Amino acid sequence: MALFMPTGPKGIEYSPLLDKLFGGAESNVAIGLARLGHKVGWFGRLGSDPLGRMIYKRIRGEGVDVSRSVLTNDAATGLMLRETVSGKSSVYYYRRNSAASGMKPEHLDESYIAQARILHVTGITPALSESCRETLLEAIRLARKHGTKVCFDPNLRLKLWSADQAKEALLPLAEQADYFLPGLDELKLLYGTQDFSEIESRLRKLTGTCIVKGDRETHIVGKDRTISVPFFQVDNVVDTVGAGDAFCAGFLSGVLRELPVEEAVRLGNLLGSLVIQFEGDWEGLPTAEQVEAALGNKAHIER
Repeated sequence: MALFMPTGPKGIEYSPLLDKLFGGAESNVAIGLARLGHKVGWFGRLGSDPLGRMIYKRIRGEGVDVSRSVLTNDAATGLMLRETVSGKSSVYYYRRNSAASGMKPEHLDESYIAQARILHVTGITPALSESCRETLLEAIRLARKHGTKVCFDPNLRLKLWSADQAKEALLPLAEQADYFLPGLDELKLLYGTQDFSEIESRLRKLTGTCIVKGDRETHIVGKDRTISVPFFQVDNVVDTVGAGDAFCAGFLSGVLRELPVEEAVRLGNLLGSLVIQFEGDWEGLPTAEQVEAALGNKAHIER
């Protein structure tokens, strides 16, 4: 979606100027992986309008393959407005009947999914429309048919559907995922409990690797034990939006590099800590060189 934010501390209603940006959970992850040196593709539908063309070019400019993405005249590009007033962030969506909501299973390229090592999907797509839900299910079916691993981040958005609708759609997807990457708050809602031990019990029944993003640490829930990996602490938090997507990019980078799961989670935690020090959904995502520097493996040379 296109994203507009006030340039100053005033809210949308009173700000005379808005920054023109874009955001999207899947494209955020794609950009994060591309900056880390991985070969990545993003496919979806955008309107053939100024905002859609801007998004298409910017994602492509980040080194992400958009050859299976479509600019359509059938509908407009979705829009999101975001503001922070008195320390509280609010988001306003304008995506009903958008180009993205018109995705259908026949739009998928089976060979494109088949050649990938990992298909990353989120719970936002099935919330957009019934055809989007069918498209996501078909993409997962094709991935499993061809041995492509499936990574699923529920990315629960209650402004798009009710909690009951989300449970009905998202819990079955978790059962099909090779990598399930929920937030702890999302699990409390999806499983209907505040008890972490009960949540652990539910997760242990899943066949995939379960990584839970908590408040101060990330939990790796295995079949017989849970390992917790602490966050990297930062002094200057600017914008927390996109932290979960940054984590996904870092974690998947570790998976692709065949790191031990704890190291992959640590890398995900690091990316999450870096991106929240910048404004915007993906602008603060680091390059591989910046990750090395953050880990203390390279010195910063100013001049």
